Amino acid sequence: MPSLKDLRNRIESVKSTRKITKAMQMVAAAKLRRAQDAAEAGRPYAERMDAVLGRLAASVKGSASAPRLLSGTGADQTHLLIVMTAERGLCGGFNSSIVKLARARAEELTAKGKTVKILTVGKKGREQLKRGHGDLFIGHADLSGVKAVGYENAHEIAADVLARFDAGEFDVATIFFNRFRSVISQIPTARQIIPASFEDQAAETGGSGAPHDYEPSEEGVLADLLPRGVATQIFAALLENAASEQGARMSAMDSATRNAGEMIDKLTIQFNRSRQAVITNELIEIISGAEAL
Repeated sequence: MPSLKDLRNRIESVKSTRKITKAMQMVAAAKLRRAQDAAEAGRPYAERMDAVLGRLAASVKGSASAPRLLSGTGADQTHLLIVMTAERGLCGGFNSSIVKLARARAEELTAKGKTVKILTVGKKGREQLKRGHGDLFIGHADLSGVKAVGYENAHEIAADVLARFDAGEFDVATIFFNRFRSVISQIPTARQIIPASFEDQAAETGGSGAPHDYEPSEEGVLADLLPRGVATQIFAALLENAASEQGARMSAMDSATRNAGEMIDKLTIQFNRSRQAVITNELIEIISGAEAL
């Protein structure tokens, strides 16, 4: 049975931990507001970009002059998985949910005889994947020194991916990230970015192809916009990840704070009972000694 001193030290230790988790919860709440605003502000642009590219893609579908980023290499043997996680932990299941989705996709593709390559963004995902898929790594984007994710960060990652595609290192590229829905809900998402994949725009255009005239041509505009579209999708995923990370951390620290409070209450009850037992024993010894005189 622990002594009173041990119980007192443990209570103080848990109280210190509760102060830390409470502070981290408040910091995450402040960061969440900015990250959520950035993610929500970026969604309309990304969706509009997809809509424009989707209409253009529908108009040149099947054309021999379609850009490679749209038509692909003609094969799907080599897949690049871009796993985007956080640089820090203590955010619940945020990182593990993304890694779980990417690991399942990698195992599925490997079972089909496909070649899988992994490019990681964020230290935590790399650490988790290293144990079973470290031999598939081909690159890593370090964002540990970035306080607020900007388009330039996404542009650097996109430039690396596009250079690898032009060099023939892969046929299909897919990004993995968490889409922010609420503080307690982040959705693990896989999105193919190369070859470009868009939802059917026929309903929006009335089945008549592109509703606008483009110069010099649809193919020329697509060749210029598709690389920007890749960077835009990566940027949108980074923003969604940033908001999801802070939401998950806020929720995790709130749970940790409440658990610490419950532990303090239990330890305090145990401490009071132990102290009461010590006092009772001392009284018994005093009374026994007085009766012996």
